[in-house]
Order: sequence, then structure tokens, then C-alpha cells
Amino acid sequence: MSVSLGDILAHPVLAAADPVVHSPGAMAEHPVRWVHSSEVLDIAPLLRGGELLLCGGITLASATAEKRASYVRELAQRGIAALAVETGGVLPEIPADMLEAAKEHGLAVVELRKVVPFVGVMQAINSILVSESVGHLQQADAATRAMAAELAHGASLDQILGVLAGIISSAVKLVSPWGVALGSAVPAGWQGKDDGGSGQDAQDGRGEAAGRTVITVDIPVRGVLMGRLEVDVPDGVDTGLARVAGDRAVDILGLALLQHMPPGLHAQAGAELMRAVLTAAPAWRLEQLAPGAGFPADTPAVVAAIHAASPQRLRRVIESFLSSSRIPSAAYLDDAELVVMIALPPADPAAGRRKLLASLEGLDGDHDAAIAVGPPAAGVSEAAWSLAEARRALDVRQIRRRNASPRRQHPSRGLVVIDAEDTAVESLALTGIEASARAAFVSRHLKALLDHDAQRQSQLLETLQVWLDSGCNTAQSARELHLERQSMHHRLQRIFELCGGDPRGTGRLAALHLAARMAVLP
Repeated sequence: MSVSLGDILAHPVLAAADPVVHSPGAMAEHPVRWVHSSEVLDIAPLLRGGELLLCGGITLASATAEKRASYVRELAQRGIAALAVETGGVLPEIPADMLEAAKEHGLAVVELRKVVPFVGVMQAINSILVSESVGHLQQADAATRAMAAELAHGASLDQILGVLAGIISSAVKLVSPWGVALGSAVPAGWQGKDDGGSGQDAQDGRGEAAGRTVITVDIPVRGVLMGRLEVDVPDGVDTGLARVAGDRAVDILGLALLQHMPPGLHAQAGAELMRAVLTAAPAWRLEQLAPGAGFPADTPAVVAAIHAASPQRLRRVIESFLSSSRIPSAAYLDDAELVVMIALPPADPAAGRRKLLASLEGLDGDHDAAIAVGPPAAGVSEAAWSLAEARRALDVRQIRRRNASPRRQHPSRGLVVIDAEDTAVESLALTGIEASARAAFVSRHLKALLDHDAQRQSQLLETLQVWLDSGCNTAQSARELHLERQSMHHRLQRIFELCGGDPRGTGRLAALHLAARMAVLP
């Protein structure tokens, strides 16, 4: 059985901390994948989900209420099992604003009211979790060997799935990317209810329903999504084993699908074309592969780089939209990055690209993702360049978010569409100007302002950036910065004093804008 949060809190090493769970009782049953310790408040992107995170409270004690709320929200979005905070000393109690944010976002918070050595806690608990994982892997490998034997003897999809269902004591179903059932099986004595439901809308491929958990695993064949395994785990059955076994069964099920329904030539050509784009293959190779994937060599196109919490789910939505709009496309999931090449109308590619950006922003569903759309490529031979620019736009977004003041830090969750043409200045600076030259240019134009920000903890650089990006629109900048107009005028006056006067109507405006855009680059 999976190790639950309740089991871990009852272990002597944590029971000695006199823990109190500030969350509904059901949260104590959530499985824990790993125990980790960190005082870093920006730790969420480095977590995978399912962790019990231990925090000594030192950084939380000095953090602002906004930062603590952001910390809780981001941890909840990553799907960690719980946050355990040590109180006493610098942090007498867990701040009420943190507990309120945790309640809002459904994050279990554990108060550790006595000091315990975090290293000892991690060693004791993680050794248990490792032992459990080894057991899961052994059982999952036994399942895949048995499934492989069935495949070798020409078994049907139902028979192969029956082996998996019997070992994990759960109902399993294999469906096409469009939801058509391809095969299914239930274990002996199955008491579950097959309501035809699907976990495809669950974040990270997991869903929950009354008395059961639904786990979904995507099955690619030669880079083409060919099916989805749905595992219906009843209450009381080891979800950890079901999840590991499902993941380990991907290759066998892929071979089974390849044997029973191999991907079409068009899908294979699209996958091969995208692999060539990802490896920046020579132009002749891209032009050779493009027609088979539905892209004449001279077709204008854009490439989008997508980072998503659930990339396969978003891929299905995007491909469905493009297919319904009869827009030629090819997609490929490379590790955690989804890359999609999309054709543009030859008659007016610029208008087609604007329409595409608007359509992506309006995609149906609740998606936690960032989609960066590269600049238009004149033909498929420029696809790798469009992809490189899209990836760089994602990097620039991360840089901007790290340097933004708390007031302007937009929530990390939700669908964000980024136009790579909006980051063309940063892209040019990163690729065409050496870091030392960028630093010297920024210093010449903004040294006095940067020194002022450093000495007085002010935010004049951010104010200047927003004002310049708005086309020197003071009212619009004040709204974005959440400032009164009078405060905005005072800030601008101080900026002008530090930068040699009002730059409007002078040749210094462009240089000042370039320096402000480059100032945040590494």
C-alpha cells in the first residue's frame, strides 16, 4: 500500500515534532512520494508533486504576506502532498494569511510544534519510500514480462490488458486519442462500476471520483500519440503500484498498438519532420520530409514551444482545434516540452498568425501552460529558427517574472500565450551582443537609476520599463503598476533627473528603451 501523509506523521521521527494538520481530515490519506527540505520560497518549479516539504520557517518569518500566499499557491499547483512548517523561535506560529491561502488552494499544512532534525526525518521516511518503490518496480516488471509473453503469443489487446488488471487489481481500458475504446479488462471479482468515465480531464493524468482513483497514461508509437491507458483504481487498492505499473507498461502497449493498428504514413511523416526540426536538420532534409506531413516546402509556418503541467492533454486540445479549422500541423512531445509546427495562409501569413495567437488564447479548458509562438518562417527550412525564437521567448518570460515586483507578478497558473515577436529585442541582445557589451551599454545609460534602486530599494527601473513599453503612456503605466497618477508623475520626474532629462522627442529615447530591456538579462 502507498505510504500516506497520516502514516508519515505517525512515524516516531515526525511524531516527536508534535505535528498538527491544518487541513480537512481526508488530506491525511493522500500518498507521499518523497520527503524534501528547503527554505527557498521559489522551490515549486523544482518539485514534481507528491512531496512532503519540510520548512524551518526562517524565510517565511521575514517574507511579505503576498510572498507567503504566492508560495502556498505555487506549492498547491505543483500537487505536493503537504507543507510541514516548524514553529517556535523566529516563527512562533504559522501566519493566519498562510493558512487562509492553504485552505483556498487545498494545500495541507502541518505545524511542527517541536524541533526535529530534518536530515534524520528525510533519511528515515525516504528509506521507507524507496523500499516501497522497489517493491512496486518489481511487481510492475513482473507485469510487463507477463504482458510481453502474451504479446509474443499473439494475444489480443483485451488479453494483454487482462494481465495488467490482474496484477494491480484494477480495471484498465485502452482508448484512442479521441476516446474510442480499443480494449479493456477487469480483475477477477471486480466490484467497480464502469461508467464510461475518463480521467482525461484530470491534471497530470490523474482524476478522482467517489470511491476510486482514475490514472491515465499516454501511449505514443514512434513519436505519434496512438492511445491512452485508463486505470480505474478502487478504494483500498494500492494506487502507487497502479501508477508505476501503468508507466512501465507503456512500451509493451505501444508494441501491441503497433501490431494491431500501426500509425498511418501521414502521422509518421509528421513525427519525423518534427524530430528533424528539433535537431536543426539541414534545410534539404526538412524540405524532403515536409510534403509527406502535409507541408509544401515553401509553406509559411510558425513553431510553438509549449511548457505545460499536462502536455498531452493540451496537445489533444490544440490538435483538435487545428484539425477542425483544417490547418496543417505537426506536433511532437520531447521530454516535458511540446513542440507544434502550424501552417499559415500563404496569401496573408501575418494576419493568419495574429488569428492563431487569438485562437490559442481562447482554447477551451483549464490549462496550466505557457505557449510561445515563434516568428513566421518563410518555409519549413526556417522552422528550427522559429522554434529557437519561441524557446527564447519562454526564457525571457521567466526572467521578467523573476525580476517583477510582487504587484506585477502574475499568477503562474493558467494559460499564457507569448508572442516571440514581443521579445525580439531581448532575443537579439542574447544572441548578438556579448554579456560584457550589454552590461557596459546598460551602465552608460542607467547607472544612476540602478544605483538609486539598489540603495533605496525603489523600483524606478521597472517603472521606466513599463512606461517605455506602453509608448510613454503615463496613465496606462500607472494602471499597470497600480499607482496613483500623481505618484507615477513623481516617479517619472525622478527617473528623468537620474537619466539626463525627459527623453521624449530626443534620440536618447531608443537607447534608453534598449538599455531598460537589456537591464534584466543575465
